[in-house]
Amino acid sequence: MEAVAKLRNYPTSPRKMRLLADLIRGQKVDLVLAELEHNPKHPAVPLRKLVLSAIVNWKQANEGEDEAGLVVKTIYVDGGRTLKRMRPAPQGRGYRVRKRSNHVTLVVDVAGEDKKAAKKVKAAAAEVVAEAAAKAPAKKKPAAKKSTKESKKA
Repeated sequence: MEAVAKLRNYPTSPRKMRLLADLIRGQKVDLVLAELEHNPKHPAVPLRKLVLSAIVNWKQANEGEDEAGLVVKTIYVDGGRTLKRMRPAPQGRGYRVRKRSNHVTLVVDVAGEDKKAAKKVKAAAAEVVAEAAAKAPAKKKPAAKKSTKESKKA
């Protein structure tokens, strides 16, 4: 099962963030973390935190599974809000400065071959639980209490 993490309104231009997003798309998570840790670009730090957040989200959704086979399945960068500022220019004019921001959406999931192995493990675990339930003696249910109307009639 895939997990999603989002980074909203990060104050750098989407074009700069897309350079890093293209670098990590489709790679294994452990390689992505190592690559972002040593990347000199300034958006690498929040992008690394976003990958770590996606891993934690995946662990919570898939309890007890190993995250060794996780892959960055999807990552895309959208433009966020743009703050418009004015900079003084010659002859009394003002130039417009656009301070851009972006939104990053990251989806991690288990790679294709690892997904099949995970399904086999889940199926085997389900069979073990079903067998244990079948072998266990059936518990007797306590007799249902008579309602107050039935007790008054009797």
